[in-house]
Amino acid sequence: MDAASNEAWPVQRLARVSHVSEAHFARSFKQAFGLPPHRYLLTRRMERAKALLRDTELPVLEIALQTGWNSLGTFGRVFRDVNGKSPSAWRVFEQAARHALTEVPHCFVSAAYRPGMTSAVSEKRRREQAAKKGAPNKPECL
Repeated sequence: MDAASNEAWPVQRLARVSHVSEAHFARSFKQAFGLPPHRYLLTRRMERAKALLRDTELPVLEIALQTGWNSLGTFGRVFRDVNGKSPSAWRVFEQAARHALTEVPHCFVSAAYRPGMTSAVSEKRRREQAAKKGAPNKPECL
C-alpha cells in the first residue's frame, strides 16, 4: 500500500492476497497500524499530495491524479477537510513558510506533515456541522 498508494486497495483485494477473510484482515490491520485500511491509505495519499504540493509546481489536478484520486472536486474537499486549507492555499502557505527544512532529518519532517486521521473525514464534518448548530457534542465510540 505504501509503495503504490495511488492504486485502489479494497479490503477484498488485500484479504485475498493475505489468504484471510476480509473481517480478519481489517481487524488485524487496525490492530497492527492503529487505523482501518482505508484511513491508512487516505493518510498516505494525503502525505504524498502534500509533498508534491510543497516540492513541485505540478498542477493540482495532476497531483490529485498521481495520488489516486479520480475527481479533482473530491480531492479538494477531502484535502480541505483533513488539512484545513484547499490544496492551492496549502501550497501558497507552505512555500511562504518554507525555512531550513534541509537541516531537519526527513523522518521528523514526514512526521510533522502526517495528517491526523483519528476520525473519518465524514465524522469530522458531522461534528463541525453539529457545533455550528449549537448541538451538544456527544462523545463518539472509537
